[in-house]
Amino acid sequence: MCAFTIMQFGRYRFVFTEYPQALTAYLHNMATVTEVGNIKLGKLLIEGKTKQVYDVPSMPGHSVLLNKDRITAHNGVRAHDLEGKAKISNQTNAKVFTLLNRAGLRTAFVRMVSDNAFLAHKCEMVPIEWVTRRLATGSFLKRNPGVKEGHRFAPAKVETFFKDDANDDPQWSEEQIVAAGFKVNGVTIGQDEVDIMRQTTQLVFEVLEKAWATRNCALIDMKIEFGVNADGQLLVADVIDSDSWRLWPSGDKRLMVDKQVYRNLGSVTAADLDTVKRNFAWVAEQLDGMVPPSDHLVVILMGSASDREHCEKIASHCKTLGLNTELRVTSAHKGTQTTLHIVSEYESVLSKLVFITVAGRSNGLGPVLSGNTNYPVINCPPVKPDNVSQDVWSSLNLPSGLGCATVLYPEAAALHAAQIVGMADFMVWSKLRVKQLDNYVNLILADKLMRGVRKL
Repeated sequence: MCAFTIMQFGRYRFVFTEYPQALTAYLHNMATVTEVGNIKLGKLLIEGKTKQVYDVPSMPGHSVLLNKDRITAHNGVRAHDLEGKAKISNQTNAKVFTLLNRAGLRTAFVRMVSDNAFLAHKCEMVPIEWVTRRLATGSFLKRNPGVKEGHRFAPAKVETFFKDDANDDPQWSEEQIVAAGFKVNGVTIGQDEVDIMRQTTQLVFEVLEKAWATRNCALIDMKIEFGVNADGQLLVADVIDSDSWRLWPSGDKRLMVDKQVYRNLGSVTAADLDTVKRNFAWVAEQLDGMVPPSDHLVVILMGSASDREHCEKIASHCKTLGLNTELRVTSAHKGTQTTLHIVSEYESVLSKLVFITVAGRSNGLGPVLSGNTNYPVINCPPVKPDNVSQDVWSSLNLPSGLGCATVLYPEAAALHAAQIVGMADFMVWSKLRVKQLDNYVNLILADKLMRGVRKL
């Protein structure tokens, strides 16, 4: 005997037999979402297998992405309702994009607005999936017979796939993408845009790879997508959640906690779905512990208060790189004992220290610190054009046994300090990598303007 459910909807009555998910699907299709997180929604812009995107009339240039309690694989050939997945995916996505935004990457994500939805900059999507691989596995092995599973790509390998469910998202070359001439929100996707997306894709992977390494979890591969906003800017967009990557705790494939577990199932039981859901929840929880503690300090020591302007420039550059700073005034010549006492005070409470010394004329501050501390010391003398050849010499011609570096510009001092701190702090490291990407992108944009091509 078939099980059945009777449902009254207005003056209509519906009977659902045998398949309880039919009722869920019906309710989903009939329901009209009008408000999420106190944000009134406009028209439905896009509906995918696992999400809906709505316009936000009260916030021009923004949209709300609403996740579904739905899991799919093999381009929708396999699909199941999974209660609670929308909330878990939304949390995972928000935590990932918060990390990327904090690092300084340009993304569409703005903020979570409810358990299952988030606010984003409205974008027209580039119809390409960008996949980054650290280890060879999965479909790569099928497309490249003879390559052993686990082969490590260094640098990480970036591949591109055209979004076309009907043809199983075929792999495309960069030349095919350029030849397609996609027009996205007024921007023609050419070689410049492809170069920017490739470099950004690799950076996103590297940032998240380092983040997951803090949880002893290997990021094996992942996919991202890009959109173009109304200003013509390329942004990392769409969703990054447990559908987007392979994660192997302790680097062990047998411990995988990503959607591949669902893909690999021969048949899908309720217990299997519960395992997948627990894995996804574990991933979301692990993301909470990734942001490193801000337990470092860059101490900027100046030999005279007259050097304050120079030191404040250093501190400003440090701040953009996520560095904590303190400014102090002390002279190695006039107050040697006081200088060493200041150094001892910091050494007694912190284990992640960098000293930047600013002293003109005869620079004794940097060399004295270098000879009395095991922490890095960076000289950045406030030299002027008329005396640079004389004053910088005392910073460069050091006695034997001393190892402090010397740079002449405030930004260089901050960058050097960030490189030191970034060895143990992936967020500072990430900000440095984003700065490198920005330099790369700015050169491309400058060249486009020189050629009279529309700015991104």
